[in-house]
Amino acid sequence: MSILLTFWVASGLQYSVPSLAQSVEVARSASLPRATAAELPRWRGFNLLEKFHKDWSNQPFVEDDFRMIHELGFNFVRLPLDYRIWTDQGDWNQFDESQLQEIDRAVNYGHKYGIHVCINFHRAPGYTVASPPEPTDLWTDTATQAVCKRHWATFAKRYRGIPNEQLSFNLFNEPPEDVGAAFYTVVREVVAAIRAEDPQRLIISDGLAWGLKPVYEFADLNIAQATRGYTPFELTHYQASWVADADRFPVPQWPQMKAYGLLVSETKPDIPADQQRTLVIKGTFSAPTSMRLRVGTVSTQAVLVVTADGSTIFEKTFTPGPGLGEWKEASYQAQWDNYQNLYDRDYRMSVPAGTQRIVARVVEGDWLTVTELGLRSEDTDDSREHSIAIDPQWGQSASTITYSPQATPNVFLTEQLHDRQWLYDSTVLPWFQAKEKGIGVVVGEFGCFNRTPHEVTLAWMEDALANWKRCDMGWALWNFRGSFGVLDSERTDVEYENFQGHLLDRKMLELLQRY
Repeated sequence: MSILLTFWVASGLQYSVPSLAQSVEVARSASLPRATAAELPRWRGFNLLEKFHKDWSNQPFVEDDFRMIHELGFNFVRLPLDYRIWTDQGDWNQFDESQLQEIDRAVNYGHKYGIHVCINFHRAPGYTVASPPEPTDLWTDTATQAVCKRHWATFAKRYRGIPNEQLSFNLFNEPPEDVGAAFYTVVREVVAAIRAEDPQRLIISDGLAWGLKPVYEFADLNIAQATRGYTPFELTHYQASWVADADRFPVPQWPQMKAYGLLVSETKPDIPADQQRTLVIKGTFSAPTSMRLRVGTVSTQAVLVVTADGSTIFEKTFTPGPGLGEWKEASYQAQWDNYQNLYDRDYRMSVPAGTQRIVARVVEGDWLTVTELGLRSEDTDDSREHSIAIDPQWGQSASTITYSPQATPNVFLTEQLHDRQWLYDSTVLPWFQAKEKGIGVVVGEFGCFNRTPHEVTLAWMEDALANWKRCDMGWALWNFRGSFGVLDSERTDVEYENFQGHLLDRKMLELLQRY
């Protein structure tokens, strides 16, 4: 099949480049499944990051990646791209043909090795989730929107006629929830610009809230949608250097116990009678134990008292106010005429040996939140702290937590368990319902950073993969080679296998191959 690829430069002149189909040296090894906006295949593959960020990653795509991905049994790659890579830094309407040709080669490799290629603007003119931020705003600035439409139209013209089984466009990476109607307007106009050049192109839009929420308003656009697999975030991005405070995330566990920590004063009226106001930790503390509570936000004033079997082991009055103080950030709330300051500070106390019940409560004042609990025996050579993240969600009863330091895999037990079913109900079910309404769905990114313990990573991944298979949803791991991937991930707790010049995480690979 002869395909003429063209692109437009700023002058408006049309140039031809070699047909991708004509340049393919070998036929596709396997036919790719049919792909439509209403029904995406259950693609299985990886993100390739060669042109993910102009300042961090701008290299040609590697043919060997496509070859290995095919040989290992996968059929999909997503290419997150930074538009600055193919534009003149002084004029974002001037395109660098040499850079575009490197993307051409990736599309060609996909055709050669029987792999669907999904092109994504990870950084689009006027929008990115990465740093630095864009100087203009795609959602509000019409001039930026015109530039963005021109970029997508260029790609549409360049790849016009390549079958949707081989190529798709994924418009913008992880739009935030607050763009609302502006998101629909921009997507509608970009879709129109693409289809003016290639009416049949398969287009995928990430959902709102960073890919977590389907957008039913797109029903009239005939486009598919993409979600993410990064829940719970504190597990998948544990100690990730680019995430604020990720070094303070508790050591991940899976399945994961969920605890809540809004402590409302016992003197405060108008709280539902069935809402528990105290954080309770039950267990047999056979040795003296150091306990750490991280206090999050304090409203107005709050007197926190912690008791062990009825005896006070900690008492403190928190009084937030303006300016500098014990808190990390002062926040005046005009509607309440009070300060609700973020402390984000640890407070430590000693639990006597033999304790069976610890209670933390606010005995006077307004309310405060506890965001993490840590416990460490003071009478053992094992200095590890057991910790659990606590959600300070308003309206939720504070939790009762059972602590069993010798238990595996979870030393903490609560009534709220995050497991495979929870993942399905909270993150997959909304997208399965979107599929039932005729929206094609793919998980455009998922995975765990290499600081998450390997066994926890594999347990969580298996539950996520099983849920997506149950709903016939495809997926792409972030990434193939690198800190989330099956090759060269630099984990410290993996026995790697030498594989074609790379270090292979065989356990993770075999898990992916099973799903």
